[in-house]
Amino acid sequence: MKKSVLLFTLIFVFVIAGSFTEHDPNSPSIEGTWELQSFYNYDGENVIDTIKKSDGYRQVKMYSKEKIMWTRYVPDDPNGRFGYGSYRVTDNSLIEIIEYGDDDMMKALDTMRNFTFELILKEDTFSQITVDSDGNRTFSENYKRID
Repeated sequence: MKKSVLLFTLIFVFVIAGSFTEHDPNSPSIEGTWELQSFYNYDGENVIDTIKKSDGYRQVKMYSKEKIMWTRYVPDDPNGRFGYGSYRVTDNSLIEIIEYGDDDMMKALDTMRNFTFELILKEDTFSQITVDSDGNRTFSENYKRID
């Protein structure tokens, strides 16, 4: 349980602050359903390691016009994971504001509810990249559109 809370905290660390511009309506939309494909580790800028999801592991995110819901299934963990909230996209950022979730998520939300990522969004794929306080890329989740 401690590992999943730590992993979640690392993945969803709030690291970017400041003003953001509105999302360009002519660029690809994040609205839809996405499934996690892999993770990347970075050396600050470049990918140094790709981690494929383990057999049976599934993580799906659904974005509507203003809301997000995600769920995760890990075969060795009897407790499912989920979260719900709102989001917004800017030119190169994804900001998720999680309102509630499973028990572990609610414990994590005691310390942080807003999660900001660098966003690389294409028509059928996206990566949400965690950056450190110096602006260096550290980790990403990589998704493929499934609907």
